[in-house]
Amino acid sequence: MAQFAVIGLGSFGETVATELTRLNHDVIGIDTVQRNIENVADRITHAVIADATDEKVLEELNVQKCEAAIVAIGEDIEASILCVLNLKNLGVSKIWVKAKTKSHHMILSHLGIDKIIHPEQDMGIRIAHTLSYPIVSRYMALDHDRFIVKIVIPAQLQGAHLADLMRISSMVRVLMLKRGTTVFYETNAHFTTLQQGDLLILEGLQSDLQRLSESFSP
Repeated sequence: MAQFAVIGLGSFGETVATELTRLNHDVIGIDTVQRNIENVADRITHAVIADATDEKVLEELNVQKCEAAIVAIGEDIEASILCVLNLKNLGVSKIWVKAKTKSHHMILSHLGIDKIIHPEQDMGIRIAHTLSYPIVSRYMALDHDRFIVKIVIPAQLQGAHLADLMRISSMVRVLMLKRGTTVFYETNAHFTTLQQGDLLILEGLQSDLQRLSESFSP
């Protein structure tokens, strides 16, 4: 069980903190607003009213012992940056920060943090991809151009040969095929006939995956 600190318990921070707790991690949630603390107090390990811009306060809360800290402070960019500087001074090994604006992102990018998060932008991109390629139910970016996608085989592809589809984008790799409760991590495309409801996990370049997903569409 890992320990995490979530600083800022608005909508985004609350979601991160409660989900980490649900995944059986030890979570300390920190906010200056009593209402936000009360909203999560019975759903995470620890919920504390404290000022994260005060390095001494963070040290007393043993935030430096956490595996990672997520800074989800919303509107107050100055507080967000001060908090990040405090976390770095305390030696927190992994710091993820929610950025509110482009200027906020630019400042954070010079502080050597591990990841800058744009929840609204990321969700917008995810929705756009889903609308553009409805066959892709989920995706995860590996780097700038490579993705892992989850595809559920529709009725019109019942009986199709996986090899015929994969020829469209030969550089795409099949990582997993799930049929019912059975999972296949190694599949021979030449001997695999698809069934409606099969779940495919694929990896490849965005352009190759787009071309393949278009062939899956009605």
